[in-house]
Amino acid sequence: MREIVHIQIGQCGNQIGSKFWEVIGEEHGIDPVGSYVGDCALQLERIGVYYNEAHGRKFVPRAVLVDLEPGTMDSIRSSRLGALFQPDSFIHGNSGAGNNWAKGHYTEGAELLERVLDVVRGEAEACDCLQGFQLTHSLGGGTGSGMGTLLMNKIREEFPDRILNAFSVMPSPKVSDTVVEPYNAVLSVHQLIHNADACFCIDNEALYDICFRTLRLATPTYSDLNHLVSLTMSGITTSLRFPGQLNADLRKLAVNMVPFPRLHFFMPGFAPLTARGSQQYRALSVAELTQQMFDARNAMAACDPRRGRYLTAACIFRGRMSTKEVDQQLLAVQTRNSSCFVEWIPNNVKVAVCDIPPPGLNMAATFIGNNTAIQELFSRVREHFSAMFRRKAFVHWYTGEGMDVHEFVEAEANIHDLVSEYQQFQDARAVLGAHEGAEAGADAQAESREQ
Repeated sequence: MREIVHIQIGQCGNQIGSKFWEVIGEEHGIDPVGSYVGDCALQLERIGVYYNEAHGRKFVPRAVLVDLEPGTMDSIRSSRLGALFQPDSFIHGNSGAGNNWAKGHYTEGAELLERVLDVVRGEAEACDCLQGFQLTHSLGGGTGSGMGTLLMNKIREEFPDRILNAFSVMPSPKVSDTVVEPYNAVLSVHQLIHNADACFCIDNEALYDICFRTLRLATPTYSDLNHLVSLTMSGITTSLRFPGQLNADLRKLAVNMVPFPRLHFFMPGFAPLTARGSQQYRALSVAELTQQMFDARNAMAACDPRRGRYLTAACIFRGRMSTKEVDQQLLAVQTRNSSCFVEWIPNNVKVAVCDIPPPGLNMAATFIGNNTAIQELFSRVREHFSAMFRRKAFVHWYTGEGMDVHEFVEAEANIHDLVSEYQQFQDARAVLGAHEGAEAGADAQAESREQ
């Protein structure tokens, strides 16, 4: 069995993580106390990827829940899913990180780290064949960003050959809780570039736009946003949890999706997204799903894929459908919008089809795109970072925790390089084509001279 250890850290990470367990529990027929109440053998076939089977056929999530303050843990314990997680996997400090990356990375977080690593090691050692780790966190606060990246550093040291995926919620100016979010985000991305194998960028701004524009919610709550994130996470992990042909483990997904080691930031999407009242007016078809999936309005990151080019993409379809039709529709999208896909990576869109649809839907699709337009997201955060850092605003909060100002400079330069790399590959054209074109041009000139 190819097991995954799930780690949720910080307030946001724990909220989307808990929602994720709620959604996949429903898909696998696991009730809130860990008993199997499903009706299909396929639900249990790969249950071991995310759950350990305990005494009396109770299924326990292989999850580690971390926060620097006790509040989040208390609310999970008292929630519907409180009895699902084993008590040892709740780890919390008492002070909080106060939205300060340095506090999470260097002081408070570093003190709690050894306790977290003990639990992570315990989970990893109990696995038959550990394929990797997945981490849910946000980059705007202190715990998820500072301690989250510290934990990834240590996991990378101890398990260098395992895949490490991050589901990272990016800050956005429209939905901002704190003024130092750009600092925390840039310092985190600096670490994610080196330590994550794949990073699924989820953007609060894009989630709000989906709630307003597509789902027609007048006042979206955090639970609406978290529900969108959990749908996407459940879709991305479908091929790991149910029998399927393609991208059936984290390594295959990473190999198909990451053409250059630093460019591993993905833009997820989900379809169908329809307003609650208008569901009965639409017939879900493969064509409709494909069209929605590639639609800029369905992207969970606030950048426009039409302004960039796809290096690679993966589409995960769920439900009973004809694979031939899926292939035809995707080929049609690529042919119609050929300029949006780089021509120097042939066959760069991969498809997986799983027979089991999400609860309440006949069919659904999840999209993972590695698109150069994601540089907009990093440019936006970097501009806000630079505006404050030029004046050294709020920097004393970070240096007071033992952090060096040089680290800010280094992080800013690294993000700048990342944006340039995305731009470079966006502008790159197939060299082979240019070479052949030059030869053809030379032949034509020679012919005209002969005439």
